[in-house]
Amino acid sequence: MASDTPLPLLGGLTPAEFLRDYWQRQPLLIRGAFADFESPLDPDELAGLACEEGVEARLVEEDGPDGPWQVSHGPFDEAVFGELPERDWTLLVQAVDHYVPEVAELLDRFDFLPRWRLDDVMISYAPPGGSVGPHVDQYDVFLLQGSGQRRWQLGGKVADDAPIIPGIDLRILERFDVEPGDDWVLEPGDMLYLPPGWAHHGVSQSDDCMTYSVGFRAPSADEAITSYADYLGEQLPASLRFGDAGMAPPADPAELDDASLERMRRLILDTLDDPAQLAQWFGRVMTQPKYVDQLVPSETPTDVDELVARLQEGEELARSPGSRFAWRALGEHRATLFVDGDGIECLLPLATALTSDTPLDAELLAFDGAAELLATLLDSGSLTWYEEEE
Repeated sequence: MASDTPLPLLGGLTPAEFLRDYWQRQPLLIRGAFADFESPLDPDELAGLACEEGVEARLVEEDGPDGPWQVSHGPFDEAVFGELPERDWTLLVQAVDHYVPEVAELLDRFDFLPRWRLDDVMISYAPPGGSVGPHVDQYDVFLLQGSGQRRWQLGGKVADDAPIIPGIDLRILERFDVEPGDDWVLEPGDMLYLPPGWAHHGVSQSDDCMTYSVGFRAPSADEAITSYADYLGEQLPASLRFGDAGMAPPADPAELDDASLERMRRLILDTLDDPAQLAQWFGRVMTQPKYVDQLVPSETPTDVDELVARLQEGEELARSPGSRFAWRALGEHRATLFVDGDGIECLLPLATALTSDTPLDAELLAFDGAAELLATLLDSGSLTWYEEEE
């Protein structure tokens, strides 16, 4: 996408302007971001999805039978929804884009951001008064109003240690002060962008309020350090150890002196500061699927000749719902293809084709090694045959 093309999705801003002035800096209200938007799902269909095994869903009742802000986890029995009050509750269903292709298609509109940063599309339904309380998210999110109306109020950026209400299964802020002017009712097609750490409170204003939350993944520093250290630990030889050749005699043999600490510091920093290894780890961690059990490996290995024949007969492959693809160049002609937490070396143009929106058809066979790679991805569950996916 051209970075200098104004987008209705961004309120007429170009991607470059949005990324410069708003992304991770300040909120942005966009009226009519999706013109004439019609929700691909209605509330009953969302509730049905929340009843299915393996779908992550939560029900938040502001005045639940067991106490305030009661949280229940799915899958739910259909009878649960018939017993709920007429107001003040919310149903949240994660990763709806993994199950509903029309919802997944919405993500194509966000191609001004790295695809590997996308997390999922959560959809919430709430009757009048329904909310999850004023809170803070530690990731970027676009809040698209799918149907009905929701009132959004913002409370500015808050500190990490802002007090939360104790004793409940939600991180609701104890104090929430609305910033002047940051109080709006969103209609279908309107969208609100929020950077990390911004306090917000959304309350349903109608009996058909559905909000689509397009979230972006961002590993925390503690998660990244632990994960990268584990990855490196699997690559390093046992012979790479602390050493102190040429050391001076210690003034006190019990002292941990500065020179020894500096040697250990250098060992750790020199080991960690490896751009090639960092890239391999980062590609793997950012393509980890949200739900690993959604990938269904083949029970029997794919026959490469049969795969080639089916492609040449006009069949196509499709990326499995929830699978994640990315690539990084290895020189001029080769690349690492990252798929669902794994890394596979292949030709650069093959990697870019597999991670793009181009059809996965017989044209891929023009690349050396393509048939074997496609068979591997079929066996792992990252790819499937298009007709079978439909």
